[in-house]
Amino acid sequence: MKQRTAFLLIAAALLGAGCAAIAPKVKQHFDLQAHRGGRGLAPENTLAAFSNAMNLGVTTLELDIGLTADGVVVVSHDTALNADHTRDARGAWLTAKPAPSVRSLTLAQLQTYDVGRLNPESNYGKQFALQQPRDGERIPTLAALFAQVQARGADAARVQFNIETKIDPTKPDETAAPEPMVRALLAEIDKAKMGERVTIQSFDWRTLALVGQLAPQLSRAYLTTPRTLKDSRWTAGLDAAGFASVPQLVKAAAGASAGPLIWSPAHADLGAPAIREAQKLGMKVVPWTVNQRADMVRLMDAGADGLITDYPDVLRDLMRERGLALPPPAKVTS
Repeated sequence: MKQRTAFLLIAAALLGAGCAAIAPKVKQHFDLQAHRGGRGLAPENTLAAFSNAMNLGVTTLELDIGLTADGVVVVSHDTALNADHTRDARGAWLTAKPAPSVRSLTLAQLQTYDVGRLNPESNYGKQFALQQPRDGERIPTLAALFAQVQARGADAARVQFNIETKIDPTKPDETAAPEPMVRALLAEIDKAKMGERVTIQSFDWRTLALVGQLAPQLSRAYLTTPRTLKDSRWTAGLDAAGFASVPQLVKAAAGASAGPLIWSPAHADLGAPAIREAQKLGMKVVPWTVNQRADMVRLMDAGADGLITDYPDVLRDLMRERGLALPPPAKVTS
């Protein structure tokens, strides 16, 4: 009887091991971020781009913000109007130099410009030649984007926002100062009740320090590039040379914040050791801007928690191939 019982226990163990071997891989969360709404597919930072990304199915809408002359938070990567994708009220490409800054225009003035297609003659236009134009698109307000997502109802309830403050500490006259920009941004987030769905990111860590003081529960993403790490004006006065690694620098800058912490480095030189170190320090790693499939594969293999890309369709296909959970499309409600 004892021999029979032992045999059954061994058989059960072997069967369990066999089942484990053939069991499907557990699906993990991976942050699929559409950079500027997915500018490889639709005009950057427009409602059309964000709508397209939600139709496709992404985890996060990545975007940039600035302040107009009348203090409105608008979605724009450039601190001045970009002639590569901006036309005036007559439909002509901008030629004025210097171009008007976002900060110098009221919202009404800003929205007379059309940002719905790329100038095909520009190097920038040639870089994203497959982008589908949407004539008539305007630089949107952040409030309009929040309203667009909310209008999609339950399907869009999972959509996150990664919002970059476009501010350059080496060019203080080009944008609003850190505090008014952060306060205006936080007010829009509060008004839309989006706090649990927002990450605020920046290369200018002064804005992230302010977020840590004014809204410590919010997620913060510390953007880095080799250029900004060499200048302490970008790192809120911290000297990167005094730290053993960039993850340790980010951790020191973040302090004892209650909110989630993310490190978003330029992807080119990022490897598995730095990713593991950052994760051991309690932060997620979401590099930017990853457009080539080979780079996506390399960074996913290295353990990145997500990727920011101009081509969310390519990353979605790769996630599907790997058996990762795909963010569902957020359908338009009637």
